[in-house]
Amino acid sequence: MIICKVVKPLVSTNRIPDFEHKHLQVVLDGSTQKVAVDAVGCVPGDWVICVGSSAAREAAGSKSYPSDLTIVGIIDHWDPDAAKAAPSGASSPSGGAK
Repeated sequence: MIICKVVKPLVSTNRIPDFEHKHLQVVLDGSTQKVAVDAVGCVPGDWVICVGSSAAREAAGSKSYPSDLTIVGIIDHWDPDAAKAAPSGASSPSGGAK
């Protein structure tokens, strides 16, 4: 699982039938933009938990679903600067997915 920030929705009108009507979001993983299937209904600015690989396909609704990254949770409280400042191995009390 990785933590990403939702940047903006991505609109794709030409899609394969397996994509159905699932929403896509552009997310920021560090300095890299990626496209994720939105399984939870997030909005730009949300910090989210994403899963990849076969977990992404299953979280999107089917193991045959063509997803490499799926948003599975919205983080209630997240301070990315506090996480960087925490000593290695220490857990931060900030966080919790809805």
